[in-house]
Amino acid sequence: MFLRTLLAIVPAVLIPVSAMSQATSPQQGPPEQGQASYKYEVYAGLGYTSINQVNLSRYGLLGADLSFTRDWGRYFGMSVMGNYYKPPVSNGNSTTVGNPGDPSVYEVLVGPEIHAPLFGNFSGFFHGGLGIEHTGGEHMNPDLSFAGGFGGGASYNINRRLAIRASGDRIGASFSLINNTPQLAYSGHRTWNSSGTVGVVFRF
Repeated sequence: MFLRTLLAIVPAVLIPVSAMSQATSPQQGPPEQGQASYKYEVYAGLGYTSINQVNLSRYGLLGADLSFTRDWGRYFGMSVMGNYYKPPVSNGNSTTVGNPGDPSVYEVLVGPEIHAPLFGNFSGFFHGGLGIEHTGGEHMNPDLSFAGGFGGGASYNINRRLAIRASGDRIGASFSLINNTPQLAYSGHRTWNSSGTVGVVFRF
C-alpha cells in the first residue's frame, strides 16, 4: 500500500516541476543571437550631401550626422535625425569656380526605422523621415522648407553595444530658385539631394 501511494505521489510532484523548468528556462538563458538587448541607440558620423537646390553649384558639402533611435522589439524603432553640412568638397584647384555664395545645409527629420540581422555580425536597416531643411548663405526662400525622404544602410556589430554603420539617404525639399521674383510669389522648386554617412553606433 505504501509503495503504491509513493508511486502515485512521485509523478504528481515531478510533472509540475518539469513543466515549470521548461517554461522558465528560456528566460534564464542568454538572449537569442542578434536580438536587441538595449532600447536606445545613438549614432554619430561624418556625412556628405549634394546641394541641388543651389543654382550653379559644383560641389557637395561635408558635415556631421547625428541620430537617436528608440527601439520597440527586435525590428522596429523611431528615430530623430539631424545633420549639418558646411565645408565644400573641391578638387583643390583655386582657379576652378566653386559653389556660388557660401552654402550650408541642416536638416532635422523624424520617422520610423525597420532593422533586422542579416548574417554574422552584419545587420541592415531602412528608415524614412519628415521634418525641415534650411539652406544658408544663399538667401533662399523660404528660410525653412518642409523636407522628407528615405534611406537605409548596414551595420557591422563589434559587440552588443558598439557598431560601425554606413548608410545613404535621398531627401527632398522645396526652395525658390535664386533670383526668383516677388511677382512669381517665390514659387517653390522641388529638389532631391543624395547623402551618405559613415560612423559609430552606441546602444544602451
